[in-house]
Amino acid sequence: MQHSKDDTGTDETLNILRELVCINTQVPPGDNYGEAVAYTESRFRELDLRTERITMPHDMFLSKNPNLPPEKYYGERVNLLASLDAGADRTMVINTHLDVVPAGNGWSVAPFEGVVKDGKFYGRGASDSKAGIASLITVLGHIIESGQMPGYNLLIALTTDEEVGPYSGLCYIADKGVLKGDVFLSMDGSSDDVTIASNGSINWKLTVHGKSYHSGYSFMGVNAIEKSVPVMNELLSLKSRIERRVSNIRMSAVAGEKMGITNMKPVLNISVISGGVKDNIVPDTCVIIGDRRVTPEEDVREACREIREAVGRAKEKDPSLKCELACSQIYPPLYTPPEHPWVREVQEAADSAFGTAIETSGTQGSLDVAYAAAVAGMPACAFGIGRRVESGAHAPDENVRLEDISMYNRFLRLLLMRRGD
Repeated sequence: MQHSKDDTGTDETLNILRELVCINTQVPPGDNYGEAVAYTESRFRELDLRTERITMPHDMFLSKNPNLPPEKYYGERVNLLASLDAGADRTMVINTHLDVVPAGNGWSVAPFEGVVKDGKFYGRGASDSKAGIASLITVLGHIIESGQMPGYNLLIALTTDEEVGPYSGLCYIADKGVLKGDVFLSMDGSSDDVTIASNGSINWKLTVHGKSYHSGYSFMGVNAIEKSVPVMNELLSLKSRIERRVSNIRMSAVAGEKMGITNMKPVLNISVISGGVKDNIVPDTCVIIGDRRVTPEEDVREACREIREAVGRAKEKDPSLKCELACSQIYPPLYTPPEHPWVREVQEAADSAFGTAIETSGTQGSLDVAYAAAVAGMPACAFGIGRRVESGAHAPDENVRLEDISMYNRFLRLLLMRRGD
């Protein structure tokens, strides 16, 4: 591997990032995961890392993600583990995902070519989150080829279907019991803050039953859609109460300013409603689906109980209401205290590399990292390449600053070369 004269390896990182972006791993369908795994595996093998491919069976992928239309998701759900025994006392697990969201419209450049202009690299997956992979390969190459070894043993997990959820490749690897380490770094984050917290995610599904009949004689039937309205009113009342609560955990200042909030908050959403088959038939079923975002201070069981009680109040007001509620956790909340030694270690490396104080923060979203870290029992935090507002993850013209790539390379080198005491 030939290195550039830039001591941070920015040019190398850009070349690797361009090659990664050119591998179209958008999901759905997720049919190019094998190509991305083959590319990254060859890079790690050049550095004498041990590699292992772990494939989630397709029938398991579909059963664990039951709301996905099976016809839109095909291809091998393959993930990559790469490990390095540095002779250290502790192991750092490093993770990010290979999949990206569909490119969509509105781009000023080709989304899967990788274009540099105006001090930025543009391409789908640039910030979310292939730049971290390119940086890691570059920095590890510099360390190993200089005859040195990281201060931690490394277990690198490049996983798939993070953009799908609720059960990603990372969740599968964690459940297999092979995600073993002492600390966990997710590169699926921004350069604005070290993410130490995320909301947990609960999915709920309410099925309201009625009785089908000719619409001209609708009084002979029971309209399930109309029956669902009082239930939704109770849920909206609960939503109002829930969303007045505030977490003690600070949001990213950049994202919080855009959203007009300073701290994390819980959320209740009604997201999908379906019912009826034809305009002249009284609908016999109405299905309402939503989610509940749970802050780290909240209890998942209590959050489910509140939803059940809201449905119960609707039944009390209308004893003829027939419905069932299913409520289940998707991801737990993530929380690693800001004073935890691992968080401070990541912060110190970030502060030095970026030349400024990098704060800790929480995110409103839910992360598969939270699931994996909970299963594996590791303290976890996220710090990646990109800016929460500026980089446009999931939007047209997704990008990362070239200077952020350079500084992230410095960050990774500083972090990897620590002794992990």
